[in-house]
Amino acid sequence: MKIYKYPSKKTFKEIMQRSVINSNEIFTDVRKILVDVKTNGDAAVKKYSQKFDQVAPSLEIGITQKEIKEAKKKIPNDLKEAINVAFANISKFHSSQLIKTEKIETTNGVICWQKYVPIENVGLYIPGGTAPLLSTLMMLAIPAKIAGCKNLVVCTPPKSDGSVDQAMLYLLDYFKIENAFKVGGAQAIAAMAYGTESISKMDKIFGPGNQYVTAAKQLVSLDNTAIDMPAGPSEVAIIADETANPGFVAADFLSQLEHGADSQAIIITDSKKLLDATIIEIEKQQAVLSRKKLIEKAAQKSSIVLLENKEDILNFVNDYAPEHLIISTKENKFYIENIKNAGSVFIGNYTPESAGDYASGTNHTLPTNGAAKAYSGLSTLSFMKAITFQEISKTGIKKLGQTIEILAETEQLQAHKNAVTIRLKQIENEKLS
Repeated sequence: MKIYKYPSKKTFKEIMQRSVINSNEIFTDVRKILVDVKTNGDAAVKKYSQKFDQVAPSLEIGITQKEIKEAKKKIPNDLKEAINVAFANISKFHSSQLIKTEKIETTNGVICWQKYVPIENVGLYIPGGTAPLLSTLMMLAIPAKIAGCKNLVVCTPPKSDGSVDQAMLYLLDYFKIENAFKVGGAQAIAAMAYGTESISKMDKIFGPGNQYVTAAKQLVSLDNTAIDMPAGPSEVAIIADETANPGFVAADFLSQLEHGADSQAIIITDSKKLLDATIIEIEKQQAVLSRKKLIEKAAQKSSIVLLENKEDILNFVNDYAPEHLIISTKENKFYIENIKNAGSVFIGNYTPESAGDYASGTNHTLPTNGAAKAYSGLSTLSFMKAITFQEISKTGIKKLGQTIEILAETEQLQAHKNAVTIRLKQIENEKLS
């Protein structure tokens, strides 16, 4: 963890630097996997599962009803209740995002409207490399179900013994998802993008993942498969001042780092007292965490930054464009009104980022690596597409016709103009007869 005290603005970019990767090497490796899976289907998928997840080559990639049935017996009641609460909150928030169709008369006799329809075939990628992220399955399956997506395929990496986390299996049954597979990494993205003997081709792929998964999603998006967003290694920025609780700030900092060695957390403050107290809390809390070694690696790319004032802090955060942003200050309103770039924002001392990860209701699939400058987090509308409609009466085409003719003629598109002219002549002839 690096400490910066009143750094010059010239060094901001250096402080904000995410994990540096050899993207050319990753994309080269991933392209080979995509081509292999596209050509050889299940055989290639199994080959890479054996190579990267160390599973037996004889492992069947499909998750069976027998596995799900056995898992259901082992789920404790308190976990079932926690899932019920999270389901209710996430469903309530995402249901509110549905848009009602409204017809607009743009000109007398010209009616236009837009209707949202579900994407029929969606693939859900659920990471499982460092932790079984059952919460991600909830965050993807709930809005997909609310949107009305017809066919859902889930891919999640298996453990080395070929099994899948029991809670994940329980959730597959909870959401009545029948097409689920023990496949992770770039090979899972390839299978859902191109289709194999076992895994159907999907129209759009959702879900976060490591750098290889992110690269695979970006590459298949160039080949007629839509993706949700660039969602790679997780990150958080925490704005805190002297009114923040150092223990809370430290806990939020550490919770983000346990996602993986390439995760990042940055605390930005204008209080030296808060900075010093938070460093002590980080050291104390980190010492007793089960993922201490993983956190230590991620902390090498993380930092605490002491700046002069709230304006400097705001400029820093908007330039960084974090996936998650926590605000614990006496100036919360200032930041809420002026933050332009962030995936999801958590306000006040009692709003941990963990709440959004699991159960408050908002979605935790969010843009990373600065993509929050242009991308939104996942919503119900992400699983839908908008189709526009228009209906023009005789009165409408008479009103609008000349405008269309002039614009078409200006563009030298005679056939476009004629498509209007022929109708106007027909109307005129009807009037004369």
